Amino acid sequence: MYSITGITGNVGGSVAHNLLAAGRSVRAVMRDVGKGDVWAERGCEVVHADIADATSLASAFKGAEGVFVLVPPNFDPAPGFPEARAMAASLKSALERADPGKVVYLSTIGAQARESNLLTQHTIIEQALGELPMPITFLRPAWFMENFRWDVAAARESGVIMSFLQPLDKPVPMVATADIGREAAKLLQESWTGQRVVELEGPRRVTPDEVAKTFAEVLGRPVNMDAVPRETWEQLFRSQGMKNPTPRIRMLDGFNDGWIEFENGAAGSRKGETAFKSALRTVVEREGK
Repeated sequence: MYSITGITGNVGGSVAHNLLAAGRSVRAVMRDVGKGDVWAERGCEVVHADIADATSLASAFKGAEGVFVLVPPNFDPAPGFPEARAMAASLKSALERADPGKVVYLSTIGAQARESNLLTQHTIIEQALGELPMPITFLRPAWFMENFRWDVAAARESGVIMSFLQPLDKPVPMVATADIGREAAKLLQESWTGQRVVELEGPRRVTPDEVAKTFAEVLGRPVNMDAVPRETWEQLFRSQGMKNPTPRIRMLDGFNDGWIEFENGAAGSRKGETAFKSALRTVVEREGK
């Protein structure tokens, strides 16, 4: 049996789908079990647990052959990342108590970066879980292709997308959530010892200009990509309600300047099978509903 967190999202749902398709038993670990009916109907055991509650997490992980851990994103963390440190402590305590057969933690590209940025939250959690004795895989995916869902409305209405990824002709490592879920399910069913890092991106890297071109093809209208000037980011993010925009700004700097990259470079990453156009078409269809 495999315990899966984040099952109501794209990645966790994909992990569960692939495990069920392989004939494996799945325990859906949910904060709101009221949303678990669809998974119960598919034969999953649905249990309640909260990422901040080590006791409920330990119970949800107990007896599992493998555990898939996905933490909720925090785009506006407090200085020093206290929220990530609290999650790291809760997860470590829960996994120590439950002692599952193996763990796959959904981390991120650039978790090894030394400069503090938004992704440092995963670095903190990796370091805490790295002290555990059971086999652990840190799955580090690239920029999610589905992040462009935030740009669908602008592309449809104005034909202009504002890009923080720059320069516009610089290829960016991206991956579809379907590929992340497929890879995580595969990893959970493998046997290994100790700790390992698996880095994952799509079939090929995509530039922001290519993103705009693909939007145009999918929407059937001209779409252009405009770079948002770096000097305007802080004021813009604060106007959107962010209290601490520095981590997000530094993350974007990391992608743009190249210090957020896979530890083993593009040559060392595993490659998913979903092309960007296919992922974007799915996103556009979902946003249109």
